[in-house]
Amino acid sequence: MTALDASLLDATDLATAIDALAQGDPEALDEVFHLAYDDLRTLARARLREKSDGDHLDTTALVHEAFLRVRGADRSPRWSSPTHFFAFASKAMRHILVDHARRRNAQIRGGPNTHHVTLNSWIISESSDDPVDLVELDRALKALGEQDPRLERVVECRFFSGLTSQETADTLGVSLRTVERDWLKARTYLRRLMTP
Repeated sequence: MTALDASLLDATDLATAIDALAQGDPEALDEVFHLAYDDLRTLARARLREKSDGDHLDTTALVHEAFLRVRGADRSPRWSSPTHFFAFASKAMRHILVDHARRRNAQIRGGPNTHHVTLNSWIISESSDDPVDLVELDRALKALGEQDPRLERVVECRFFSGLTSQETADTLGVSLRTVERDWLKARTYLRRLMTP
């Protein structure tokens, strides 16, 4: 079996486990995380690479914390596809990192109280990879979500999950053209909120 065959088999198994979870199988959540573990570690590595504060949260801890948050939720999660699952996991990681930064900020007395994340140039500035405060980014995304929840979801899918425009469209159930328009609007809004 080639690596491509194994990858396709894993994707099929993951979709099957997600369907079982949607049908109410209580053990399916463990299977979903087991099948997606390597991809979740890749996603976590990308999220942590964007942090430049030298913090002690590592890839494994971030993946496990995301799993515990999902497992501890009041209601069972419902995902329609592997893409939807990874978008959800990426959002959980975002919240974990923001919570972690807030806890650390609360412990620091008299020192710098910002934790930075380097955003890709296509989010904030076309020509800048300047670090951005992670807590400030979360506030901006919440403000964006209050104005238009779909724009916030587009940013989560594109930036935090690393989905393509087409994958984002499929996840959100909208057209590719709508995602591209929303992506432009969201970037403009975030740039305005986060540029001094």
